[in-house]
Amino acid sequence: MAAQRHTFLFGDLVGFTALTAAEGDDRAAEVALALHQHALDVAGSYRAQTVKTIGDAVMLRCDDPGLAVELGLRIVEDLEAIPGFPPVRIGVHTGTAVHRRGDWYGGAVNVAARLCGAAGGGEVLVSEATCEAAGRRPQVALAPRRLHWLKNVTEPVPAHLASRRSCTLSRARVLRALGLLVAPAVIWEVTR
Repeated sequence: MAAQRHTFLFGDLVGFTALTAAEGDDRAAEVALALHQHALDVAGSYRAQTVKTIGDAVMLRCDDPGLAVELGLRIVEDLEAIPGFPPVRIGVHTGTAVHRRGDWYGGAVNVAARLCGAAGGGEVLVSEATCEAAGRRPQVALAPRRLHWLKNVTEPVPAHLASRRSCTLSRARVLRALGLLVAPAVIWEVTR
């Protein structure tokens, strides 16, 4: 069976070992399970499936590369909003993989996991392969491309930090939109 292209997302908790040492095994388990449950709860809305959980990490496979990036942002944003919740980091990559006995294997899986490890707390690190497969996403901003030398990956992997774009509406643009100020202009201003 030939390998096909898929998009994988890995997420894990930053500082999990320190959390376990400081607050105990029970608290650390509760936090890890909260990450797992949240990923499971939101995955379906992004056409993604939870493949497995591994300690404080979660692995998802997504049908749509663009939705995978948005899912990564959603997980980070939702969990950042919980006071005291440890930062989450996400890695996303698109490439070849094969499905065997309920799990996924291949280059895309390995690179997504390594990108997760390279991301900082609260970051979503997206490979250039995923960015190209996803196409332009107006609600997602990408930082300039950086090369990442990842453990056991022979070539550097180009990747971007993804963030959510926000829309603001200026007073002048509102007046133009209402026809009270006549001048050609773009109504919505996208800012970072």
